[in-house]
Amino acid sequence: MAVTAVAFLAGMAAAMGLGGGSFLIIYLTVFAGVSQQAAQGINLVFFIPAAACAVGLHTRNRLVDWKSALHAMLAGAVTAIISANIAMKIDGDISRKLFGAFVLIMGMKMLSEKPKSRDI
Repeated sequence: MAVTAVAFLAGMAAAMGLGGGSFLIIYLTVFAGVSQQAAQGINLVFFIPAAACAVGLHTRNRLVDWKSALHAMLAGAVTAIISANIAMKIDGDISRKLFGAFVLIMGMKMLSEKPKSRDI
């Protein structure tokens, strides 16, 4: 039940562009006792339907520049393959510490930034 609630909240955060996967990884590693590598794999599988829904909705609203998107998808796929192979060779404790440092740095960066004006 708790996993379903966390997945639901992570999906909502992802839909709003808040990086719901970060919440999911933290929950899985800290509260559910899942290894860092397994949590990252679960997060990637979780991301597929969320991304598909977002692409569908943004395409319907004519918000996708497909030329740029295809270049980004190709670069992202290549980088994901390379990064996944590196991640599997790193000790779980080191990976967990690197992820924690990344989340802290990004949080501090977000807190220190001035709000941007939104011209929509």
